[in-house]
Amino acid sequence: MNPRSTRKTITEPARHIDVTREADVVVVGGGPGGIGSALAAARSGADTVLVERYGHLGGMATGGLVTIIPNLSDISGEQQITGICQELVDRLDARGATHYPKKADWGSADEKLVQYYIDAKLDWFYIRNDLNIGRKRVLYTALIDPEIMKCELNTMMEEVGVKLYLHSWGVRPIVEGNTVKGVIIENKSGRQAILAKVVIDSTGDGDLLQPAGAECDIRMMAGLRIAAFAFPFWIGNVDMKKLEDFRASRPKQWDALVQELESRGGAFFYMKDLVKNHDGVVWFHPFFPSTDQSDIHEINRVELEGRKKMLLSYEFYRDRVPGFENSYIALSSPQLGTQGGQRVVGEYVCSAGDMTSDEVFEDTIAIFPDNDNEEISAEHPNVCIPYRALVPKKVDGLLVACRAFSSEYQFNEYFNLIPHCIAFGQAAGTAAAMAADSGIRPRDVNYSALQRNLIRQGVKLPSS
Repeated sequence: MNPRSTRKTITEPARHIDVTREADVVVVGGGPGGIGSALAAARSGADTVLVERYGHLGGMATGGLVTIIPNLSDISGEQQITGICQELVDRLDARGATHYPKKADWGSADEKLVQYYIDAKLDWFYIRNDLNIGRKRVLYTALIDPEIMKCELNTMMEEVGVKLYLHSWGVRPIVEGNTVKGVIIENKSGRQAILAKVVIDSTGDGDLLQPAGAECDIRMMAGLRIAAFAFPFWIGNVDMKKLEDFRASRPKQWDALVQELESRGGAFFYMKDLVKNHDGVVWFHPFFPSTDQSDIHEINRVELEGRKKMLLSYEFYRDRVPGFENSYIALSSPQLGTQGGQRVVGEYVCSAGDMTSDEVFEDTIAIFPDNDNEEISAEHPNVCIPYRALVPKKVDGLLVACRAFSSEYQFNEYFNLIPHCIAFGQAAGTAAAMAADSGIRPRDVNYSALQRNLIRQGVKLPSS
């Protein structure tokens, strides 16, 4: 029997909930969109609260072990995503906690450099075939140390006075009419209310949207990246030289092992960690198809199947593959890799047509490289994102800064990654602070003033 089909109900008793905090801006969700939102709002002068269900910030970039910030440049090597995203890379770089190609190599077609990333099995993140020149080129992509990033994010929030509520769920929005006035949170101290002039949904899944009355698009196409969970895990203490020598000298034996592991349901594809002092670490990112990643039964299924696949894969590599003899499971992601879900219907809906239009919107708040669509990318290397894609069509007092931004699934597939969400957050946080300061609705923020503020923060916009 489908657990959702039961007709039994209970009635919760009414209760008074203490208002424990009032703020200008409340951000719910401390992942990439949330960190961009909270930092930008606080730096713009807003009294800012950030609510996060785990005990750390960073979301998929840290707890989800998706420790890759890709597509910062277009295929020519010109950087497009800047601002807080670049600041994070710089701060991690100062701690020896990141890897990226040196600037002179962004867009390089040097065969030796291209092969370096191919050999590391990182070509999906670093290498694209430029149809305009008929050669492969290197993108500006950064790998990060998730533990250092967690610490650095805490420091950044402390520096600007963001009030953190960690280990706290954003349970539901507080709504009056069609306006969001705050959020109910729940944690070990119980249930509390936080009032705000503007609320930003950075939950990734858009948890506040439907309860706030926002219209959502739930369409999903099986087979897409966003129609699958990921269960990343790391294996450490791998003798990489021994492994690479085995693969190079015995390719048929290697192929047979891969085929055997795949037939047994294991995760056969690994990537090499290139971050300083991460020698001997390899990553696995197996996918689990699912078109409903908000279904608790699907979530539980993937958690259980993911750990079975991890153990099977680890033991196979340890026992059968040279180089893994003394390896161990170093990390498994405490946050399940959710890659797609419902998307708000905003004042503008980004569609597949936007990838070929070259339109520069009057409210453009970000430029995203489009590196993943071959012929389309060759002719249209960048896409502009309008602020209206962060503004729900029917709800005031609420902005969206996460993968639930207003988009059709064909567009969301390519532009809901970590750097994109940080950029959404930087725009949403800046706009929220402006709206709170002026006493206006977020949808009424002046586009030109918002763009000027973003440019002052180091965000690259058209003609900036």
